[in-house]
Amino acid sequence: MHDSARIEEFGIPAVPVATEEFRTAARVQASRLGRQDLEAVFVPHPIQDQTREEIEARADAVIQELVTRLTG
Repeated sequence: MHDSARIEEFGIPAVPVATEEFRTAARVQASRLGRQDLEAVFVPHPIQDQTREEIEARADAVIQELVTRLTG
């Protein structure tokens, strides 16, 4: 959240990505940064024990949402 908020301060669109486990924490951080509008895109948790193919599938599932939010 911090990185995305900082990047946007420079006028560069950013969308944070996090796992579902961190949905509440991400929203709290965004709020504390004064960026309640900075909603992350969430993917299933966990990530660390997934194969490359499983991680790519998770990315594929949200790529259109990321593109839309970055260009919308």
